[in-house]
Amino acid sequence: MTRFQIGRNAPLGLVVFAVVVASSVVIPLLYLVVRALEADGSSLQDIVFRVRNLVLLGNTLLLAGAVLLGATLIALPAAWLTARVQLPFAKFWVVVLTLPLAVPGYVGAFALLSASGAGGTLAWFGLALPRIDGFWGASAILAFYTAPYLFVNLYAAMVGTDPALEEAARNLGHSRWQAFWRVTVPQLRPAWLAGALLITLHVIGDFGVVSLMRFETFSYAIYTQYIGSLDRVYAAWLALILLVLTVGILGLEGLAMRRVFLAKSGKNTRVASKISLGAWMIPALLPVVAYALLTVALPIFTAIFWMAREPQSLFYSPWAELARAIMGTVSAALPAAFLCALCAFPLAYLAVRYQGKLSGLLERSSYLGYATPPLALALALIFVTLRVVPDLYQTLWLLIMAYTVHFLAESIGPIRSGLHQTPVRLEEAGRSLGLNSRQVFWRVLMPLLTRGLLAGVALAFLSAAKELPITTLLAPPGFESLAKNVYGYTSEAMFGKAAPHALALILLSSAFIGLVLPNKQARS
Repeated sequence: MTRFQIGRNAPLGLVVFAVVVASSVVIPLLYLVVRALEADGSSLQDIVFRVRNLVLLGNTLLLAGAVLLGATLIALPAAWLTARVQLPFAKFWVVVLTLPLAVPGYVGAFALLSASGAGGTLAWFGLALPRIDGFWGASAILAFYTAPYLFVNLYAAMVGTDPALEEAARNLGHSRWQAFWRVTVPQLRPAWLAGALLITLHVIGDFGVVSLMRFETFSYAIYTQYIGSLDRVYAAWLALILLVLTVGILGLEGLAMRRVFLAKSGKNTRVASKISLGAWMIPALLPVVAYALLTVALPIFTAIFWMAREPQSLFYSPWAELARAIMGTVSAALPAAFLCALCAFPLAYLAVRYQGKLSGLLERSSYLGYATPPLALALALIFVTLRVVPDLYQTLWLLIMAYTVHFLAESIGPIRSGLHQTPVRLEEAGRSLGLNSRQVFWRVLMPLLTRGLLAGVALAFLSAAKELPITTLLAPPGFESLAKNVYGYTSEAMFGKAAPHALALILLSSAFIGLVLPNKQARS
């Protein structure tokens, strides 16, 4: 593809729009720095180097490491099973292992908390399970519900690995398992790093699970400090420390990727032959079934159980409240999803059609908003709006803006993939036939990008509908959403009232998983 430099051939209007979009991501974070530096010099050292910060840092890193280990132990065997073993209904098992993405982690925490303990769901069936919370509860829930991020990457990499490499190792006398661990596993390193980065960023920014499990991390401390204290400077510094930690992790991932040098043995690699497990097929699938039951079936069953156990909650105006929560979720997440796709298009288009340092920088800036922990981003937007446009504070528009900034990067990928699959010569042919730029866009480019645009909208909506930290801090007074109600009722141990909202959120998210997943499979 021909490479262009911005400033020579790129449309000026498109460049200006892309710069505005990129600035909307960066400016709130810069203002967070300014707000944090308002602390006077005498108290600054005490704020930054207090012992509690070291405890929060240790808790956050410990939780991230435990979750990453647990997710790897789930995802790696699952990826090998689905990619290398002859399974009946093979695509079905891939969907099963991806479906937990539709269940927010705090809904999983609701299921675990309401199922365990003396009065929990399992106790009604004679299974006494002590209440699981704290570090172990948070680690288990986050590992279960972030494992699909790693599974999707490892599965795609394992399917695309050149089988000739393993065959060469077998010819040198290695057993099948030795060849797998010495040849295939190193080839999975880029996929593992990509999934590990997503999981680590997710854990660092998580608020719902750690707060319900009563395990203090930076995100939990930021929320409690902001809500319970009139001194917002310390909350700003906690957010800034968390942001520095995130940038450091991004830098480590970049250094690790620089040392990865992988090459295929040929242009047209073959698909690895699958193994027949014979009588071991059912035992091998049992962990997959157990994983699906724990992550998807248990939350659904728990929600239905509590709704049946407390029938009075079904008739004490829950449907009106549920309707308001659904409408609130859709009213904020849907406009944000369309704005994400709208803002992502110029960034993706410039990065693909007018490749250069500036276009690349503009595109990468959008990922800064996604990598920023949600509470830190929400805090930054609060500081900006109170200082610059106070009338925007605690409005639905600010919530929509925050969703757009945070989930913009999720819409770029599908649109960029669609542009890569659309030859530039089609646009040039349209112009040669006398069409202007607007006509080329609507008649030539838009029909070919519809699938990618819709996928970008669906991905952003799925994430925004489940978002809790940003919603908690930025929602206008009286605003209800499924995420807020699940968290609010669960934190008060009102499981019967939380159940309808949890079930509705699972069903809504599952519908969008079904819309997005076929596109991923089609591209793989």
